[in-house]
Amino acid sequence: MKTKLLAACAVAVLACAAPAAAQPTAAEAKAFVTDAEAQLDKAAAFANRAAWVRANFITEDTQWLEAKANAEQNELVTRLATAAARFNGVATDPVTARKLKLLKLYLVSPAPNRPGAADQLAGLVTKLDSTYSSGKFLYKGKSITLNDAEAVMAESRDPAELKAVWEGWHGVAAVMKPDYARFAALSNEGAVGLGFKDTGALWRSNYDMDPDAFAAETDRLWTQVAPFYKNLHCYVRAELNAKYGDAVQPKTGPIRADLLGNMWAQSWGNIYDVVQPKTASSSYSLDKLLQDKGYDPVKMVKTGEGFYSSLGYAPLPQTFWERSLIVRPKDREVVCHASAWDIDDKDDIRIKMCTKVDAEDFRTVHHELGHNYYQRAYQNQPTLFRNGANDGFHEAIGDFAALSASTPTYLNQIGLLPTVPGTEEDIPFLLKMALDKIAFLPFGLMVDRWRWEVFSGEVGPDQYNDAWWKLRLKYQGLVPPGPRPADAFDPGAKYHVPGNTPYTRYFLAHIYQFQFHRAACAQAGWKGPLHRCSVYGQKAVGEKFNKMMELGQSQPWPQTLAVFSGETRTDASAVTQYFKPLDAWLTQQNKGRQCGW
Repeated sequence: MKTKLLAACAVAVLACAAPAAAQPTAAEAKAFVTDAEAQLDKAAAFANRAAWVRANFITEDTQWLEAKANAEQNELVTRLATAAARFNGVATDPVTARKLKLLKLYLVSPAPNRPGAADQLAGLVTKLDSTYSSGKFLYKGKSITLNDAEAVMAESRDPAELKAVWEGWHGVAAVMKPDYARFAALSNEGAVGLGFKDTGALWRSNYDMDPDAFAAETDRLWTQVAPFYKNLHCYVRAELNAKYGDAVQPKTGPIRADLLGNMWAQSWGNIYDVVQPKTASSSYSLDKLLQDKGYDPVKMVKTGEGFYSSLGYAPLPQTFWERSLIVRPKDREVVCHASAWDIDDKDDIRIKMCTKVDAEDFRTVHHELGHNYYQRAYQNQPTLFRNGANDGFHEAIGDFAALSASTPTYLNQIGLLPTVPGTEEDIPFLLKMALDKIAFLPFGLMVDRWRWEVFSGEVGPDQYNDAWWKLRLKYQGLVPPGPRPADAFDPGAKYHVPGNTPYTRYFLAHIYQFQFHRAACAQAGWKGPLHRCSVYGQKAVGEKFNKMMELGQSQPWPQTLAVFSGETRTDASAVTQYFKPLDAWLTQQNKGRQCGW
């Protein structure tokens, strides 16, 4: 061994003679981060615009441009995150230490640090997203889009028609399976290169706690709300059985997924007419109120802006109205999935949605604008802190606004509803809310449970679909309307899977929003039940809320949560408090029924 070592030194004398590299200093770490942030800003300026153009004009050319921009950005971030590892163990100041950590977590799916890998990964991501967004299938001899299919799912009460449309859209996803498998393998390779076990572990590391501890935390939160979900499931199943009969929906066991009014059965509000209480009714329809008052898509967004203005926030910039996509164009393919954009980390904020004048999009507008106001609130933070306290916060900000926007109190405040109904309408109101908010919780949890299993290697491509439905049965108590084809890739029928957007954020948001709402109503001095509280016009609440938003991701999220709510732990008790009257009512309705599945 000694002879070989001497021979090696003879070839490379300088390498053997050179002293060991000096330990990097705290000052060097800080300088590295400052330079990294400047490079990230420059890359994002181009990548954001390329993504916006592709989402608004889906063509071969725009897909190429976005893939190129994403590949360059991914390659840059991977290089920076890898270089950051040399500062491991260096005693830096807390701000620099946090930035170094966040740099490794900057990308949802980092590319492997080898030539060509970033291009390959970016190409797969863009292709998957565009395949979904331009997907169509034949129905009754006509090629229809997801928008068309969603309308059928919401309005039809014909089980055969629902099954056909459900299967038609889910069939669009089958071609994505090979690309998704390749994407998952590349993403995992990149995550491992940055020191994570796999991509799922990288995602779970973004919550200021150990990845396994975070998984356990989501289990704890689910335990808090699962009994209520099962109560709702039991009631809805019985009403569907009464509507369709045993042959379509049995009295016991799981619910047929296509009967719930939504393509993914993630919200059930569209079947309120089927499950509404027999002894109480709602005196108004928000859909009808909007139509009767002459709302159009732009007025919907203006109303959302008005909510935030009432909290004391500055109006949206003129560029928002000039550059946002608010109505689906008829002359081109676009990504209709609603989203909020921060193009330049300053004032160029936008939304992109194919807005419909209905109750669902009324709430969606308030939600998407929440992203924009959050982005504007933290714009003065350094680059690596310009984000939500965690991704659940980012989703919850707008959902918190939408909780107020859903109340008859708010509809009365803005002139949509002449009078606020009495307490006799509380159960119908809460049932409508639960059909969206509570029905969503298990779906919000299981989408990433599936991806965590895929990324960990527990589930291979041959088991993709079986694993998906195993989780949907476990958490949601749902089954597909019929046997699935051998090549089915039903996870790909949900945008966030081909769109590569982590989903646990939405589960968390459905809990944070109620925590925010409870805290805000207490600060406003509200004395009534939580479900009737609107914080519209409460500028003191808005000021305190903005203090929380301004912090961005500059500190661990429990500290940021405490700034507004005084709490340092995610707590679903606010959810059960909000829905307590309904839970008691459901328990009464379910007497004598065999609940569970």
